Amino acid sequence: MSLRIVFMGTPEFSVPTLMEIVGQGHDVVACYSQPPRPAGRGMDLRKSPVHEAAESLGIPVFTPKSLKSAEEQQHFEGLQADVAVVVAYGLLLPKAVLEAPAHGCLNLHASLLPRWRGAAPINRAIMAGDAETGIQVMRMEEGLDTGPVCMAETLAIDSLMTAGELHDRLSALGGDLMVRALAALSRDALTEAAQSGEGVTYASKLSKNETRISWSADAQQVHNHIRGLSPFPGAWTEIDLGGKTERLKVLRSAPADGAGEPGTVLDVSAEPVVACGQGAVRLLQVQRAGKKPMSGGEFLRGVQLTVGSKLV
Repeated sequence: MSLRIVFMGTPEFSVPTLMEIVGQGHDVVACYSQPPRPAGRGMDLRKSPVHEAAESLGIPVFTPKSLKSAEEQQHFEGLQADVAVVVAYGLLLPKAVLEAPAHGCLNLHASLLPRWRGAAPINRAIMAGDAETGIQVMRMEEGLDTGPVCMAETLAIDSLMTAGELHDRLSALGGDLMVRALAALSRDALTEAAQSGEGVTYASKLSKNETRISWSADAQQVHNHIRGLSPFPGAWTEIDLGGKTERLKVLRSAPADGAGEPGTVLDVSAEPVVACGQGAVRLLQVQRAGKKPMSGGEFLRGVQLTVGSKLV
């Protein structure tokens, strides 16, 4: 049975779910997304990926800065939705909005709740070295990701997987999971299970002051830090190249054999190998300021880097 749906989302992560819902024949009567933001060199206003996708499908798009006003809440209620589907929208939903649709609001969350509630579950799972994560459909409550879970899919995290790769896998998996949840809802067969009170962790928003690589950490921690921030915002270090200190992003790495003073280059035969507090990491992909990403080998061919050089 087709449902009358309001979709609420903003980034690229949300787009596959919107497309799957429309593809299943549901009536998406409106889309809510974050307002256009200045972007690019000219700082022109740019619509969000969800905004652009919804417009291409002929779906009306609304971009309020807040949903707290009575006027916005009345407008939302007037859409007379059966259910709202929320995927990385980015705005707090007041109680009046949560309760407006006949079947409430379903949220797609990129972790296995209650682990990694909050804003950056994909990055935090990798940075913590988790071997497994997942995607879940949750019924929304006023608390931060505290509602009961309706459906879930687990996904193994490969030891070299980056946040970008995990993002794409979960995004595609999430679209399929949500349409299955909506199908169950339309049959009045969607079940819910309360989250466990144990194992609660919070995935706080990434901050700029945690992106610099700390070479004094052990190799596995450094490796997890690098891949958990790749490709954006990117973990970085500084290196002296030809007498000039340059910022270098590290986008891919792998644990390696070796030991030395943290930050010291141990090997330049294939890719740079850098000592950590314990062990070492091999730099598989890097990005110099103002340049495109390149392999560690390509980087070595373009600079004078020697064993004993320091990254800080």
